[in-house]
Amino acid sequence: MNLDLTRRGFLKLAGTGAAATTLGAMGFGAAEAATAAHVRQFKLATTTETRNICTYCSVACGIIMYSRGDLAAGEHAELLHIEGDADHPTNRGTLCAKGSALKSYVKAETRLTRPRIRRPGSDHFVDIEWDQALDKIARAIKDDRDANLIEHNAEGVPVNRWTSTGFLAASATTNETAWLTYKVVRSMGIVGFDNQARV
Repeated sequence: MNLDLTRRGFLKLAGTGAAATTLGAMGFGAAEAATAAHVRQFKLATTTETRNICTYCSVACGIIMYSRGDLAAGEHAELLHIEGDADHPTNRGTLCAKGSALKSYVKAETRLTRPRIRRPGSDHFVDIEWDQALDKIARAIKDDRDANLIEHNAEGVPVNRWTSTGFLAASATTNETAWLTYKVVRSMGIVGFDNQARV
């Protein structure tokens, strides 16, 4: 068989073949699309779907977490998959590289799940209970406010300023939470108040 093929024709044929192979390898082939459409609906069918907010930055992207295991039946819930929430108005289903890696962050062996404290003079941290941590924070806030609250300025005008402590708020919260945080911080007299989105 004698095939009369010019160099230009050969390059066109090779380019078309390479493009078709690449598209097929990326999942655009008819067989791959049919398989994906058939399997996708069963992939997460037996899991529990939980909506949440990404923890990384101040954008507050919506995520959907899929886990298997019934907590009501005493089973341990295992996180299987995290993806962007297509119904969320902020990200509409998309996630950045850090948000896409949330599953690794949640399942990391080095992730802290309990409060820790380093006692004075110690060279290591120890785990404490949540109640202990909250009591310690409340005690430190109360002691500092009692010692440093400026109730009146030099002219005797009531100002109720607390300048020795600052507060950094989270920006990945609802409007209601942000409003409540602002009211609590200002009612204590804290002057140094900022938001994570500006840091």
